[in-house]
Amino acid sequence: MTIPHEQSSPDMTHVPDADKIRLELEKGSGICRIGQVPEETLSGAVEDWFLSLARRIGTPVSQSTEGDLVLSIRNKSFGEHDSRTRGPNTNRKLGFHTDRCDVIGFLCLQPAKIGGENQVVGSLEIEKIIRLERPDLHKTLCQPFPYKRHVIDQGNSLPFCEQPIFSWKENFFACSYLRVLIDRANDDDQCPNLSALQRESLDFMDCVCEREKLQTRFTLKRGEIVFLNNWTTLHRRTAFEDEKEEEKRRHLLRVWISVPNSRPLDESFRANFGSTQAGAVRGGILPIA
Repeated sequence: MTIPHEQSSPDMTHVPDADKIRLELEKGSGICRIGQVPEETLSGAVEDWFLSLARRIGTPVSQSTEGDLVLSIRNKSFGEHDSRTRGPNTNRKLGFHTDRCDVIGFLCLQPAKIGGENQVVGSLEIEKIIRLERPDLHKTLCQPFPYKRHVIDQGNSLPFCEQPIFSWKENFFACSYLRVLIDRANDDDQCPNLSALQRESLDFMDCVCEREKLQTRFTLKRGEIVFLNNWTTLHRRTAFEDEKEEEKRRHLLRVWISVPNSRPLDESFRANFGSTQAGAVRGGILPIA
């Protein structure tokens, strides 16, 4: 669903109806794109403006131990083994994944010189394909997998948690998947090891997500916004190349939102999300006081 942007001033008066956005995310495609934000808004206090929009949709949750509600997404070139490195602050191709929130939103301030395409797949469609083609692997993906604590999640006392890739609660489907943390758990002697069947299940899921006919592809232009339901879609972006000038390098703003019309979750998600109740404020990274 694409909504044309009607904003004529930074006061949010003519922003598309938040109820329509929430409805499309939870009951529709799980993808909601908003047309280009006016240049006067982008050139002003744009982080405050984007946070105000997020608050109309739901409750923004922390994306860092510092409690950041809006994250600046740029290639920081920290290095592969630098503890500050996260997928969003690199320029490498990412795998299909979900984030620790109900809804993730991106506002593009500057596209890359080359690449940086957004790719989205419907996770329920992925689940149905795996259930049909490999029911043995589907059964495994519905069982708990170990997730190592993220390097930036220092407010979390648990070294790892366990949760399924596919789950249902009160007939509501949910998919949650971040393979990098599963692989890190497998490499850590203090976390449970993956079985051969679990590794095969993850490899097959990744292969299904790679099928181009299942992917919605787009590259955000300056001023464009996209919101995604993390329980019903998986997303990634392709590798990109930046311009040399700092002001021309790829730059997005990101929000994580807990929405009031969210679905109930399996109890196994409580450790990572704080609550499994429908409509509860949940997700995000615990700030360090």
